[in-house]
Amino acid sequence: MLAALSACSSTKHVPQGEYLLDKVSISIDNDTTDIRTEELTNFLRQTPNHKVLGFAKLQLATYSLSGADTTKWYNRWLRRVGQAPVLYDHSLTDASRRQLEQALINKGYLEAEVNADTIANPAKKRMEVRYLITPGSPHRIGTLDYNIADPAVRHIIMADTSKAEIHPGMLLDRTALDNERARIATILRNAGYFEFNREYINYTADTVAGSKAVGLTLNLHSPYERATSAENSSSGTRSALGALADSLLRVNGHHHRYEINRVIFVVDGDASAEKPNRTDTIEYKGKTFIFGSDKYLQPKLLDEMCYIDSGKPYSARSVERTYEALGRLSIVKFINIEMAAAGRRDGTGLLDAYIYLSRNKKQSVAVEVEGTNSEGDLGFGVGLTYQHRNLARGSETLTAKFRASYESLSGNFDGLVNNRYTEYASEVGITFPKFECPFLSKSLKQRFLASTEFALSFNYQERPEYTRIIAGAAWKWKWQQQRYDMQRRHTFDLIDINYVRLPHSTIDFIDQIAPSNPLLRYSYEDHFIMRLGYTYRQTNRRIANATTNAFATQPYITSMRVSAETAGNLLYGISNLVGQKRSDGVYKVLGIQYAQYVKGEFDYTYTRNFNSRNAISLHGGFGIAFPYGNSSMVPFEKRFYAGGANGVRGWGVRTLGPGAYDARNSVTDFINQCGDIRLDLSVEYRAKLFWVFEGAVFIDAGNIWTIRNYENQPGGVFKFDKFYKQIATAYGVCLRMDFTYFLLRFDLGIKAHNPAKGQEAWPLLHPKWSRDFNFHFAVGYPF
Repeated sequence: MLAALSACSSTKHVPQGEYLLDKVSISIDNDTTDIRTEELTNFLRQTPNHKVLGFAKLQLATYSLSGADTTKWYNRWLRRVGQAPVLYDHSLTDASRRQLEQALINKGYLEAEVNADTIANPAKKRMEVRYLITPGSPHRIGTLDYNIADPAVRHIIMADTSKAEIHPGMLLDRTALDNERARIATILRNAGYFEFNREYINYTADTVAGSKAVGLTLNLHSPYERATSAENSSSGTRSALGALADSLLRVNGHHHRYEINRVIFVVDGDASAEKPNRTDTIEYKGKTFIFGSDKYLQPKLLDEMCYIDSGKPYSARSVERTYEALGRLSIVKFINIEMAAAGRRDGTGLLDAYIYLSRNKKQSVAVEVEGTNSEGDLGFGVGLTYQHRNLARGSETLTAKFRASYESLSGNFDGLVNNRYTEYASEVGITFPKFECPFLSKSLKQRFLASTEFALSFNYQERPEYTRIIAGAAWKWKWQQQRYDMQRRHTFDLIDINYVRLPHSTIDFIDQIAPSNPLLRYSYEDHFIMRLGYTYRQTNRRIANATTNAFATQPYITSMRVSAETAGNLLYGISNLVGQKRSDGVYKVLGIQYAQYVKGEFDYTYTRNFNSRNAISLHGGFGIAFPYGNSSMVPFEKRFYAGGANGVRGWGVRTLGPGAYDARNSVTDFINQCGDIRLDLSVEYRAKLFWVFEGAVFIDAGNIWTIRNYENQPGGVFKFDKFYKQIATAYGVCLRMDFTYFLLRFDLGIKAHNPAKGQEAWPLLHPKWSRDFNFHFAVGYPF
């Protein structure tokens, strides 16, 4: 409706004598070039109002619904969520033409020409602009030479030219040339050249008449050359760069290397390099620690967090890693690292590194209270969270949570064990900002930059039918690595214990809730899981902020997750080693059977952002779990499920599969709809609509299967000659609200192919709302 309205009222707010910029196109008269018009669009200074799905100007239509009286709130609101008509501006068209021409020159098309034609329609107050590009033949790098007088610098640069951004045969691309300058500057700053920057590097290009090959020379100037160049500049004044060059320590006119002389921690945030507050000064492993009145961090910890060492060349990378490591200390609020000149020794410049830290709040407490009313049965809940960010002067974070809830019940309690709902839950965890493990060296700890987590949890539940205890313990390491534009995160669960026990229950409780159903019985029967696992995640996704969005910041985004875990192997080995006797055919710990299995998962997502408003995302996932040894079935909570907001969205959560399993009752069958193998495939097209609204269309495919043929899951076993026929498919539409830091998602999924036996196989042909449509609400993208 908005699209139709826009067609007749889009010029409603276009003043008389002005034109609505209706269409802009770019064409290239040489199809042999590798120039993409999509890339050139970014250089236009003026573009038409955005079109959703390529044809509907919804934002302009929304704006056009507003009236002229801006004192009325609804007119102001429509204008705020909509987009004002883009009025044709001749000066911006000319600026766009120049920008396109310059972009082509920067790409190596030095003889490019761009013409702009306009087609006006006065009757409809619309204007069309066409840019015609004649790129000509590009210039390419024919030869590449290096003019570097300093032999030490030349040796560093020429040691690894395989990673150079420029090489013979490529286009004379100014972006690549500038990237190479930045790359060399980074290499030298990491090799001790503290005051070096890319302004010391420029290029000389020689061309031969009639040839498009360019003889390129990379010139790396000495400080004296840069200073002289600044003195002889047309302005007649010294530039900041020239002043910096004059301040450099020079040896034979070459750039000078710097070495770290002292590392000084100022751990109160008030001291300065000139007048430090020497309340308490400690020397530890070649570093100086100046504390104020509160000596709240141990020198040993700060030494492990510091990558700047005395006697080593200055390295910008070491400074960055020190910032990163110290930033992980929860007790530290602000960090600042400064370098101060400290003379020179044996021809090498010396720097003192001052590291300033200021303290965060040490403790915090949060309380939550809630009340409930279930058909007249009153109840309440109380939650308490306590956090200490510096438990033992090592920035250890202690987190303690306690929750209690109670609900009174009315009725007849004959034969039951409790007359109320009661639950007590507690969790205590401590996080160390370093790799806590015996016999690890400082270099290894710094390489991984890991945090260590220990946690204990206990949950006591009273229900009319039973009393249940759930306890857990965990010891894990987490660390992350940032390499170029890729972020990598690792989690290693050394020990993860889950213990469930029912000390009291009604006589026939287990038999009543699940006659002959081992899956449901398992979730209530006593069981014990002791697992070891590893998870690896990597992504190049940048965090959006208030001025950017996920579409605009990157041309493509990739994310990958790989995980593996196993359970029961250590316990099984001990049972065999000590000659433990089996009970009911299995080994037990404290009278409880422990689980033994192996499980692995892999997920990959690729998102291509065509522009700031349109993207397509592809996702694939696979998982498999296998029970063995002490178990004939993978524990219920470790099995896979299908459907839901992050699965095949034509089905509700836990209502799809396994395989061709025919589920008729979502209340009683969901417990059977889990499996040992999962497959997920999805494609989703996303588009910005207007204001915070975003739309999408999707196709999902996938299912789950069991490895073994279980009696309660007929048709669920995986078979190579049948599984592809049992892949469920769905399609649908989505509406999202992107508030920058979080996203609300409303997805409507529709079944297309249903593999369940006895049900409609192709709902795509005969859809029914009550049977084939599923609505999902979630936070964040599905993948």
